Amino acid sequence: MVCVDTRCASLGEGFLVREALRKQAEGLSLEELVQWIEDYQPQVCQWFTVDTFEHLKHGGRVSSAAAVLGTALQIKPLLHVSLTGELEVVDRTIRGTKRAISALLARMEKGWQPELCSRIIIGHGGCPDTAACFARELQTRFPQAELITAPIGPVIGSHTGPGLLAVVFWGTER
Repeated sequence: MVCVDTRCASLGEGFLVREALRKQAEGLSLEELVQWIEDYQPQVCQWFTVDTFEHLKHGGRVSSAAAVLGTALQIKPLLHVSLTGELEVVDRTIRGTKRAISALLARMEKGWQPELCSRIIIGHGGCPDTAACFARELQTRFPQAELITAPIGPVIGSHTGPGLLAVVFWGTER
């Protein structure tokens, strides 16, 4: 048995495991798979936005004042999982769902690496219509993409709240 820190969360970890299974099917040994995961995990990009700051406040990511103000102004914070596996708030100025979707698309445009694999995971927390809108935008901008949409489970959902919209892909800007 081998334990590997993927430095990923939820959908990102599933994305990496799925790719490792693909590599195993290509014939990689256990040792080679471990090395492959360690080599490629820094390229698993996990970007997301949430509807409100409320759950981020409960998790200690933002102050109570920031949560109240951000929610009142309909700010959709942009977050990601860093190279060290830490959750980081990157931008607290995005207002509205359309701009949040644009911010996620901009992150993909900046560093997507389809040559590694064209699969992109879209995650959502109880907002399938928003996820479908995001998927249409992704498909328009990246027609070669293989999109998979998946709901977020209750464990991660308790940290993010309803309205989470996430994208996971191979890229250069983790």
